[in-house]
Amino acid sequence: MKLLENSSFEALSSRLCVETGESRILGRIESYSCKMAGDDKHMFKQFCQEGEPHVLEALSPPQSTSTTSPSQLGKSSEDGENPLSDKVCRKTLFYLITTLNESFRPDYDFSTARAHEFSREPSVNWVVNAVNSSLFSAVGEEFNSLGPELWNAIDQEINLQSCDIYSYNPDLDSDPFGEEGSLWSFNYFFYNKKLKRIVFFTCRSVSVLSGYGRGCLDNELDMELEDEEEMDGFTEEGCPRALCV
Repeated sequence: MKLLENSSFEALSSRLCVETGESRILGRIESYSCKMAGDDKHMFKQFCQEGEPHVLEALSPPQSTSTTSPSQLGKSSEDGENPLSDKVCRKTLFYLITTLNESFRPDYDFSTARAHEFSREPSVNWVVNAVNSSLFSAVGEEFNSLGPELWNAIDQEINLQSCDIYSYNPDLDSDPFGEEGSLWSFNYFFYNKKLKRIVFFTCRSVSVLSGYGRGCLDNELDMELEDEEEMDGFTEEGCPRALCV
């Protein structure tokens, strides 16, 4: 997997890191190429030791089923399109897990994630509405201008109507979404098989009382301070940093 440069995504990610009073919103949009290089091929072979690349594994029910009526589920079953029966091949599962690892490295390792922690969302419109609802509730009126720009940028990068959309449903024990102070989160993968590309949209809200997330908001200031310290290697008092306590 390779992170692809996208100036629009970088600008949007910066605008998705905001403080709203009682919480901090930490959002990122990133684009990844699914073309495997040497290391990826080696990891893929190890990953497939537990099964062939095209073996199907069961996913969890899509999040959108929580708003689907029993009658709609029954109709889907009659048509042979019951969303509860979605499956994914191991190659696609590898792409999803590797995307998580690339996005959150080196702080977290998702290598032990399994198929049941992911879902396939059958409706682009449902995902768009779910994201818009979460961000509008958190950010307020400011999202009215950000929303259309956000989805236009994603569509230009990945062609939404040609995508399979997956969501990651964390176990809340071994990932950033279950840490103390975490209020809510969403994680969507827009996978265009033809383009061999994934756009990963992750966002979480954390309580300001937890102290988590200041790094995202103060990143530019921190980088400036670090650059100044690296230039001279000394503190203001003239003492080498390695010796100061």
